[in-house]
Amino acid sequence: MPVMNPERAVLVGIVAGEPSGDSLGAGFISEFRNLYPKARFVGIGGPKMRKAGCTTLHDMRSIGLMGLDELFVRLGGILKIRRSLYRKFVADPPDVFVGVDVPDFNLKLAAKLKRKGIPTVHYVSPTVWAWREYRIRKIHNSVDRMLVLFPFEADYYRKHGIAATFVGHPVADEIRNPDRERARRDLGLDIGSGERVVALLPGSRSTEIRRLGEIMIGAARLLHEADPALQFILPFANAETRKQFFALSGDVSDLPIVFIDERSRQALEACDIAILASGTAALEAALMERLHVVIYRVSSPTWVIFRMLSRVSHYSMPNHLLPKPEIPELIQSRATAGRIAESVRQMMGDRDRAARLEGEFRALRHQLRANASRQAADAVAGMLGEQAC
Repeated sequence: MPVMNPERAVLVGIVAGEPSGDSLGAGFISEFRNLYPKARFVGIGGPKMRKAGCTTLHDMRSIGLMGLDELFVRLGGILKIRRSLYRKFVADPPDVFVGVDVPDFNLKLAAKLKRKGIPTVHYVSPTVWAWREYRIRKIHNSVDRMLVLFPFEADYYRKHGIAATFVGHPVADEIRNPDRERARRDLGLDIGSGERVVALLPGSRSTEIRRLGEIMIGAARLLHEADPALQFILPFANAETRKQFFALSGDVSDLPIVFIDERSRQALEACDIAILASGTAALEAALMERLHVVIYRVSSPTWVIFRMLSRVSHYSMPNHLLPKPEIPELIQSRATAGRIAESVRQMMGDRDRAARLEGEFRALRHQLRANASRQAADAVAGMLGEQAC
């Protein structure tokens, strides 16, 4: 076990490109600073990382992407940012580089920094076990240690000769005992205890809102027609997504929807079932012990390439973590208002299945609760070459 020198002024290069990565990066920074109070953090991040003390040379939105359609438009600018960051880190080498998710950006940068003798870490495994497995060689050449959120990922990397540490999932650390009635009160929802609530989470990106927002409203209308007592709640990630949503969906005054800003996790806690975009929200719903239906649509070129390179038949993380995959997934052409509404009705109508799934979700939360930010900080600190005791 290394002996930490709290007086050491460690320099950490760190890059995140998504809101979820911004949260992970901020948690890591806070815990790492407990070990090294004089540590400095420089790179790319969002508001949470900046608040935690990271000097951001670029905002994370400058490198975040959604599918090939965005890549074709923004590739030149992203490559320019990566080159400038590489030059910065070569001129002033960090003691360690931590790439948080966005693997297509971070792994290439990490590989170049590793060749310069800078220790490299990647936090959040790419889904290399699910698709584009050929990337495993690139990962081997890019990172000294992989920090993974799920136990099966650590086993996967070790089999391929890559050092990996299971740190747990920060969301599982944050969620303790979900309380539906408390969440409804906190959100100011005027909903009786016996009424059922459907949460609508179309995602935080403009492309997700464009492809999924109108479909979700269509599903909500079908559900409301079949059961006028149903209530709906829709959290917006920010003012921009709110504005875009209403521009695309038109008049929704015929539906009993409560719109709120941010607080998507509280919306999940308050609901009985959620319709949500595939991604982090699906895992949050599972850890919150909430039934959910996963939908997703990407551009046709992105979908064709994904299907060619995919090694799995399920896309939502809970379906890989549960004893067997049971979460409905409506992807691409299957993501229609009719199919979504029918899936919601089936899940809500099977009380035995709902109770069993909620128990499995609870067990999953306990498995993934491992103080992830502290585990990640410890793993990175262990790479700094301190004298062993």
